[in-house]
This record gives sequence, structure tokens and C-alpha cells, in this order.
Amino acid sequence: MDESSQSQWQQIHTKDSFAFRCHPEVPCFLVCCSNVHLLLYPYDILRLKQRLGMHSGDFLARHVELCEGSHPFFPGVQLRLGDQEGHPCPFLEDKGCAVYRERPSACRTYPLERGVGKSNKDSDLQAQYFLTKHPWCKGHAEQHSYTLRQWEREQGLYEWNLHNDYWAELDAFFAQNPWAGEGKAGPMQQLAFMVCYNIDAFREYAEQHRLLDEFRLHKTERRAIKSRDDALLIFGFKWLEYVLGGRKQLIAR
Repeated sequence: MDESSQSQWQQIHTKDSFAFRCHPEVPCFLVCCSNVHLLLYPYDILRLKQRLGMHSGDFLARHVELCEGSHPFFPGVQLRLGDQEGHPCPFLEDKGCAVYRERPSACRTYPLERGVGKSNKDSDLQAQYFLTKHPWCKGHAEQHSYTLRQWEREQGLYEWNLHNDYWAELDAFFAQNPWAGEGKAGPMQQLAFMVCYNIDAFREYAEQHRLLDEFRLHKTERRAIKSRDDALLIFGFKWLEYVLGGRKQLIAR
């Protein structure tokens, strides 16, 4: 896929509608699944490794490579594409996506892109959507329209957006360089990378160091953290800010 500079962008508001539909009869079907720079967020990796039945460390080793993050102080990760001609997504099959129900945020949001940020240091996170039109994509010519809310509902975006907003808050904190002095890939940054992207290793770490015993947690929250990866991930984000000197969302015993 050629991510041409000719692509057009348009901000989409709640009451706006846009025309789009992707299906096997569209001439460009699956074109966007090859030769693409696909960023992965922590919740993307969590859902994909669950779908594939893999340890998150094995998933990272096989399917992920480092890339530039949103700022200089913490790396991003992207999907490692296949070596075949056209560099296809490793989960692409003849009939389509083999992990469709757990497809990453960027895939399920397209042709929209969602950005999250703050207008100032003390403001709450605000999300914005932008419609992107690549010249090769014929889905925009389909006679099927959506509102933003209809698209979010159809694509199952609510759960992904919730966890990506938690990640955006943490990444904004990382942009303040909380590990200044230890250099790139220092011990605290490596710990943060494990918490964010290797949830199975973090579960082992949390059990070994009895992290849950250090904080006041409601019994239902404690039970969820022990049994569900998504709850552990959110706890991990809060714990990282706690140990790195950010917001104190956890209360020590």
C-alpha cells in the first residue's frame, strides 16, 4: 500500500456523517493490509496474544518491532509484516483478516483516525476523529453512510478506546521523561515496557513481588486484576505512575 501524500483529511464531529463501506466486492479489498506502518497499542497486543493463544513475550518476539513513539522518551511498537512480496500483514488470509474480531485499533477505526490529547497540562483528555481519504481506497465511493457514533458501535470501538485513553494518559506522563538520568533502555524504562506490552511477564512480576498487597484495593478490583489481563493492564498503568512519581491513583497500605 502506498501511503501517498495525496491523502485528504477532514475532522469528523459527533453529528457529522461520512460515506464508506469495505467488503470483498470493493476493488481495493485487502490492499490496506499490506505494506503498512501499523502502530500497536498495549491493548491491541493484549487482545491479539489472547486470540492467538500466545504468551505476550512470544508475541512480541514474533510479531512486533520497535519504532519511534509519540515523543523521544519512550519507544513505540509496530506490527512486523511478512517478508513475502508486498509485505502483507501476518494475519492476512485469502478471505480476509484471520484475527478480525481482535484486529488492532488502527484497523477497526479506519477510515477514521482517532487522536487523544490535552488542550493544556491540567485539562482532561479530549478525543478527535479525522476522516482520511487515500486515493487508492474505493470504499469512500460506496453508497453507505455512517455517523461517528454508528461507526464506533459497528466497529466495536468503545472497549478499545477506553483502554487507549488510559494509555494516552500514561504516554503523556512518559513524555515528561520520568526516567531522566538513566538513559535509553534503562532499568525503569525496561520495567515500563514490560508492564505496557508484556502483560504475561508483568503478571509473573506482580505475583513474585506481591504488588497487590502493597495497595488498598476493593475486593472486586483485586479479583478482577488477578483474573483478567485488561484489569491488570490498567492497574499496571496506575502502578507505573505511582513508582515513577506521577499521579497517585493508588493508595498504599
